[in-house]
This record gives sequence, C-alpha cells and structure tokens, in this order.
Amino acid sequence: MLATLAAALVLLVGLSSGASAAQSDAEPAPQSGVGWVDAARIEAANLEPASWLAHGRSYDEQRYSPLDQIDRDNVGRLGLAWSYRTQTVRGLEATPIVVDGILYATGSWSVVYALDAATGHEIWTYDPKVPRAKGRDACCDVVNRGVAVWKGRVYVGTLDGRLVALDAATGKPDWEVLTVDPEQPYTITGAPRVVKGRVIIGNGGAEFGVRGYFSAYDAETGALAWRFYTVPKSSDGPHEHPELALAAKTWSRDSMFELGLGGTVWDSMAFDPELDLLYVGVGNASVYDRDKRSPGGGDNLFLASILAVKPDTGRLVWHYQTTPGEYWDYTATQHMILADIEIGEKKRRVLMQAPKNGFFYVLDRATGELISAEKYSVATWATHIDLATGRPVERPEAHWSKKSAMVSPGVAGAHNWHPMSFSPRTGLVYIPSTAFAYAFEPDPNFEPLPHTMNTAEDWGAVSRSLEGYMDAMRFCTPAHITAWDPVAQKQVWRVDHSSQVPGGLLSTAGDLVFQGTGAGVFAAYDATSGRRLWQSETKVGVMAPPISYAIDGEQYIAVLAGIGGSHGLHRDILRFKNDGRILAFKLGGEAPMPPVEAIDDGPGEPPRLALNDEKVDRGRNLYARHCARCHGITTRSAGVIPDLKRSKRGVHESWNEIVLGGILSGGGMASFADVLDARNAEDIHAYVVARALHEPTLLEGLALWASQYVCVPAEWAAD
Repeated sequence: MLATLAAALVLLVGLSSGASAAQSDAEPAPQSGVGWVDAARIEAANLEPASWLAHGRSYDEQRYSPLDQIDRDNVGRLGLAWSYRTQTVRGLEATPIVVDGILYATGSWSVVYALDAATGHEIWTYDPKVPRAKGRDACCDVVNRGVAVWKGRVYVGTLDGRLVALDAATGKPDWEVLTVDPEQPYTITGAPRVVKGRVIIGNGGAEFGVRGYFSAYDAETGALAWRFYTVPKSSDGPHEHPELALAAKTWSRDSMFELGLGGTVWDSMAFDPELDLLYVGVGNASVYDRDKRSPGGGDNLFLASILAVKPDTGRLVWHYQTTPGEYWDYTATQHMILADIEIGEKKRRVLMQAPKNGFFYVLDRATGELISAEKYSVATWATHIDLATGRPVERPEAHWSKKSAMVSPGVAGAHNWHPMSFSPRTGLVYIPSTAFAYAFEPDPNFEPLPHTMNTAEDWGAVSRSLEGYMDAMRFCTPAHITAWDPVAQKQVWRVDHSSQVPGGLLSTAGDLVFQGTGAGVFAAYDATSGRRLWQSETKVGVMAPPISYAIDGEQYIAVLAGIGGSHGLHRDILRFKNDGRILAFKLGGEAPMPPVEAIDDGPGEPPRLALNDEKVDRGRNLYARHCARCHGITTRSAGVIPDLKRSKRGVHESWNEIVLGGILSGGGMASFADVLDARNAEDIHAYVVARALHEPTLLEGLALWASQYVCVPAEWAAD
C-alpha cells in the first residue's frame, strides 16, 4: 500500500525520538521536514542516540548504540513489539535507518520500505522494478544492504546499477541516474553513503569480468562529481586519473585488461570529518588465478585494498593493500570501523578491519601506517604479516595456478559482508566469523564467457572434490562470534552457533551484543563474557545487522529476517519457508511472532534418463560453472532457490524451455542460451538427475556420521 503524503504527515504527529538514560538534553532538532539529515546531525549522532541516522549509525561505522534502557539485567523481558512482512522470499541484508520516528529499509530486488518505527505501520514502499533476469549477474543473491537519508531524500542503489533519490515523505522518485554500463554484468547491492553533499556508490560483478570503480554524485541533482577507478584499463594509458599511473606499474603488460580486472567496491565505507578522509574497501580480482590474470606477477593495485580519498575530489591520500596480488577472492570490502584507542600508552586514531583473508588489521587512519595485524581465524595462505613491510608472508603450498590447493579461509572468507561492531565500553570488536577451507583447482583450458563466473578455476574438479562431503562439512564449520581485543590482538571470547550462516552485529551501552543466525534465532549476549542472555526463535534465518533506536522513551531493537546471500543460499538447509520480515523488539513487547510454514521436504520426481559417466561428468563441469552459485555446489541448495534434485515432473519436462527458453525469467531464472546449447542443457540435466538418484557410499555415510561427533578442524589445511 502506498500511503499519501497527507497520511505520512499524520503518522508523524506524536512521533518523537524518545530518550534513554544515556541521551543528552542537547539533542538537536531536525532542521526541516521529513527525513532531514545533514552532516552536523550525523557528526552529533551521540547526542541523538534515539535515532539511527547513517549506515553504521555514525560516520565511524562502530555500530554501537549509546542506548542503555535494555541491559544485561532486564534483557530477558524483551519481546516482539511489531513485525512487518516484506513480501519477499530472497535474502535480506539491510541495515535500517531511523530518522524522526520513521524506519527506512530495503529488501530483495532493491525494494524500499518506509515504516512507522513505533508500530511497523507501512507509510510507503518503492519498487524500482529491477528486471528479474538481472539476478543472473548477481554472484550472491538479489540482496540490498540499505539506503542513505539526506536532507529529505532517501537514496538507494538498485541491482541493475541505478542510483535513485526518493522523496523521504512520499517515496516518489526525485531523480535517477544509471551508474554502470548496462551491457556489462554490473550490479549494486551495497548501501550508498552521503558525505559532504555527495552520494558515494560502488558496484559489484568482479567475478563476471568488470572493471571496478566508485563514484560521487551531487545529492541535489544527481550530477556526477567524480569517479575513482580501482584498476587501470591498460598498461600505458591514457589513465582517467593520476592514481592509475601508480596502479599500472603493478600489473604486467600482458594482464587480462579485456576482462576488466575486477576491484569492485561493493560494500564498506567510513568517513572521518576531522581528517576529511573517506575510506573505501576494494574487492577481488576479475580472474582469481593471478598467473593468468597478470602473467609475471605484480601487486595488482588496487585490488583487496583500503583507500583513503578526499571526498570533495576523489583524490587518493593513502592506500593499504591487505592481500597483494589477490589470489583467493580475499576482498577488503568488509566492514571498517574508526575508533580512538590507546596503544602503547598513546591514543591512536585507527581504522580496523577483519577482511576475508583471516587477519585483523589496525591502521593509523591518518597515514595508512600498519600498526598491527594478527590472525582472528584460521588462515593457511600466509604465516604472518611482516610489520616492517606491511606485507603478508605467503605459503607456497597455497598457490594454485599449477596444482590444486586446499586453502583457508575459503572464498566465503573468515568474515564476509556481515557488519562487525565495536563497544567503547569493553574495547572489543565483535566479528561475525567463520572458518572454512576451500579446494582451488586451476583450469588449464580456461576460456572467459559473458555474464558467467570467470575465475579460471576448474569448477567441475572443485565440485567433484566436494561431492559426498558437503553435508559433513556443515557440522564442522559453524558460524561464530569472535570477541576480539584490537590492542592485544587476541580473542577474548567466542560463541559457536548451530548454523553455518552468521549475522551482522550490534553492541549497546547496556553491555549487550545482538546477533541473528541462519538457524532462525535472534539472540542477545553479554558483551564481556559472551554468555547468551536471551533469544527469540524467528524461524526465518537472520543475516542482517540489528539496530537500536528509541520512540517516546522506549528502546527498540530492530532487524530484518530473511536468508540468502553469499552464505545463506547454500550453507544451511531451511526448515521453514523464507518469509521475509522486519522485526522490532522492546521490553515487555507482547506481539506474537508471525507464523511461518514448514518446508515440505519431500523427494523429487527424477525422470528415467540414459546416464553415462561421460555425460554426467560434462554436466558436472557445466553445472558447476553456470548453476552452482544459485542452486548450490554439488546441487546442495539451502532451499532459498530451488534444490534441483527435488524438482517435480513439470520442471524436468520443461527443462530446456527453462534453461534456454527463459520461461521462468520473470521469477529470476534467466535464459542461458547465450552460453549453453541444447546438448549442454541435456548434460546438466543428466548431472542433476544423477545427483537426485545418488546413494551415499559407505565412506560418505561414515564421514557424515563421524562429523556429528568429532569434527576435523579447519587447520586440516596445514597451519
């Protein structure tokens, strides 16, 4: 239902940013109208703890709420205040924004919701009408991580590469710009940031063969202010800006420039107003295999790097590369936190990041100097970080260009997009972490294909190595919270979950840490010990990060529930339908948790096909490259996207019409006729049917049984 402006204004009457015990009387009032947020208001966020004005609440992205009404003593009285159905069945990853009693959030396919933050009543929704076939270009589901609110407008990046400015009161578009080449497989899943009147947005798509960049647009008009390319388009130029001349020196002349090289900026940013520096995390390579990507070596700037730029001009001030010559999909797009902490009896202004590669980095955020770096998870690709050079000391056995290698962390990373948080009260960083290993297999016959994962891996060999062990692995690699001391660079406590899917984190002045998991549980933990103090069974998995806000003196904790994304599509097996919703809790809340239907986990109806090893093997290779990212490697799907092994007769009978004809493109299953022919489709069908008919061997059965009791730790790839 789209509310009128008049209805929206009526809803605002009586809404106020109620204070907690920690709130100051000096709380600034909004300057003008609905959704009025400016730089002064965000910089004074600690004087307005009842609001959540920016992606990480404040520019420093600490995701710490000064609200303390809900604390360790009374959190057991937390109950559901309200819920809102998003009408989606795909992944939900957004951080809500709360401004003057209105909550703004995004769902699957970049849909935006504006709700009364006290009741969950819908004020307006906006659907950008993303073509569903665009889901084929999304490596990791059709997710969106949120909006930015600035001076009466709500800004959202859409999956098909648009940046849209909406009127905060009505949800009607004010302006829209296309930020990408629509002929290329770019996507946007990250939340925009607004800094000094400029909307900053990046994009995704590195694995598919695009060139990374991030852009700044005028918040009033949508005019492009500047653009920073993260990788060069050639060795010799001409280069779009001077930083690329430096980067070009770190790439060989024979690099695969035609595949864009990657380096997409698909998530993290932070801003320091005093230093006037915008920090941006850069992603992975377009082709993972660096011997193919950049023959002869090189650091390949600015892949897997943290950049500090001037927000007015986009000019680079400093950079730090976490993984030179990026080789294992070790992005540095993970959440960054700015804080002032005491190190060696000296107060330091630091930037902290726990990227995919398993090391926790503490940098001087004024200069980029590396202060410290230690492993926060199992990391077998390197022994340590050399503090004198700032470079990792790699293990040769982790190199996979010429032979297979089992490496940890795997491509999902020790920490992915799920935001971590920092508590100035405890001095700890809370990391939603995992510990996976992954088998890299080089493809000597690699040929790039359009709108396809171009990593130069032998996907069929990877799949073959995992068949029979996917179920066993899920018992051995649970997601966990790592409470990390950034000064001592050591773990203080850890909580293991029953799920492989982590959720984003929130810490509060009530000495609490909140997190959900893929198992459909949302919980509160003691920030000092990790002891679980409260939980609510949501049944729908929770990956998104919680926020806290206050209305009329009551503190709320809000979070989106809906599984999917890079972890949720494959890791767990859903027990309940993925009925997306926004949930808000408060002390004494008595709203009933909305019911969720259990999933009918019945068998499929595989047809009788003439199967032979050669046909199935061809199908395995094709499935692994084109289908696995959505339907699950080895055909093991969580259930968000259909598990093809359980397909009914109608799917099998219409197989080619679906795969090649695109008859289900309206639901997100695009045609693959540009890269597959009829024989290819038949081979994939044969592999799926073979997996449906597969009876576990004795060895597989023993592995699954044993893993429930004794798990081989991730250190099995020699640490």
